[in-house]
Amino acid sequence: MRIRIVGAGAMGRGIAQWAASAGHTVELGDVRAEAVTDAVEFVVSMLDRAVAKGRMSAAGRDASVARLVPLADPWAAGPDVELVIEAVREDLETKAEVFGKLERALPSSAVFATNTSSLSVTRIAATLQDPSRLAGLHFFNPVPLMRIVEVVPGAATRPEIPALLTELVEGCGHRAVTVADTPGFLVNHAGRGLVTEALALLEESVAGPADIDRIARDVLGLRMGPFELMDLTGLDVTAAVIDSIWQGFRYEDRLRPSYLTPNRVVAGLHGRKTGQGWYAYGDGAEGPAPEPAVTGDGDRPVFLAASGSGETAAYVEALAGALEAAGVRVERGDGPSSDALVLVPVWGTTVSGAIRAGGLPAEWTVGVEVLPAAGRRRVLAVTAATGPAAARDARAVLARAAGDEPYAVTVVRDTAGSVAQRLLSSIVAVGASIAERSLATPADIDLAVTTGLGYPAGPLAWGERIGALRLLELQRALHATTGDPRHRPTRWVTERADLGLALTEAGTSVGDCWG
Repeated sequence: MRIRIVGAGAMGRGIAQWAASAGHTVELGDVRAEAVTDAVEFVVSMLDRAVAKGRMSAAGRDASVARLVPLADPWAAGPDVELVIEAVREDLETKAEVFGKLERALPSSAVFATNTSSLSVTRIAATLQDPSRLAGLHFFNPVPLMRIVEVVPGAATRPEIPALLTELVEGCGHRAVTVADTPGFLVNHAGRGLVTEALALLEESVAGPADIDRIARDVLGLRMGPFELMDLTGLDVTAAVIDSIWQGFRYEDRLRPSYLTPNRVVAGLHGRKTGQGWYAYGDGAEGPAPEPAVTGDGDRPVFLAASGSGETAAYVEALAGALEAAGVRVERGDGPSSDALVLVPVWGTTVSGAIRAGGLPAEWTVGVEVLPAAGRRRVLAVTAATGPAAARDARAVLARAAGDEPYAVTVVRDTAGSVAQRLLSSIVAVGASIAERSLATPADIDLAVTTGLGYPAGPLAWGERIGALRLLELQRALHATTGDPRHRPTRWVTERADLGLALTEAGTSVGDCWG
């Protein structure tokens, strides 16, 4: 296929490298001639690196370079061009101007694709004489390494074009997911679950950025915590995406932005690119403060409060066994002794509520996370009435391990559920809301999130690990405890819990009923 790429910036040159390496002839054009020269030099250097690392043969490199065709004029006639991929700045008027010129220069048979990440594909297409020839083809940076592409049909896109683009993407070694033309498409929309909830936890002073990031990595198994991710992406970019998706979905509570971000954006606290974000960067930057040393009495006996939930009860027994193996005296019976610490496992509820309901000693009672941890970290929650000495002792007790290195223990403020539970519930809920709106299939949602965001599981598969019934219990408890509509259960989760269906299952649609 002969492909013309207009826009020779970071995305355009990445797409050019990807397509040329896969055997396509690539015309590369830009209004700035020097940008084309720089882009070709960059692609050649990347191909040289691939040869040096043994990922490409020298002959393959030479053939790929030969397929790169720099254009002096991006609007030059191109009778053999079959596909145009636009990769210019995110501005509707600019993109409309680009496609208007291309429409006059190229044959009507050429398919147009926009790499927009935030604009409506339908609105871009509406500026054309023939809007049916355009679709979205959203790549992620760096294109050769991010092996996922969103194929986005506009309202008027011809039905054969998404299939053609999907075939192209997958023929070049990437995965394609078909997504409705909605704000944020799929990956950016799904990613709001993590960052919006992390910001909400920070708003409520549940924990600081470093501790939320540690829990996200060591309990949930994410490669980067949400605040590290915002610093990498740039808070200015993240905040704009959060706002546009929230506004685009008519102020959906689940996607609600934080009041914390506007002032930080104005102040230039954007992250790595400005040297200061949630963390400091550059020469002399020390990074997050180290976790406080464990100073409490790890020999205190503990009493594990009972739970009515089968899964939580199983966790209590597992924790009791692990603590006993580490030499901790675990009390069993109807209540704690006078010197015992009380550990309360919570699932969508608060430690303070458990203290009131169970008549537990407020000064000696703390909460413990019940989600299985991906790493060696335990989390305890303190209430406003917890004694500081009790909190230090509880941390020392939970740090103990049988024969292995001690556990890291994070102390957070009591909240409905816990930090990890709220983050996970939000990730799953946003993914489920995408599925229930039929914006993408369950399989494509999970594929896009694991490939595009690097999560250990897609949101629906992750929720399925918990189980629809237990997840519904968590979301109902979060909603009832907080009263915040951001936590309300999705129809997708509720229905599948009622019917015994997997969260990853699309289920029967009305269209399936007509044979």
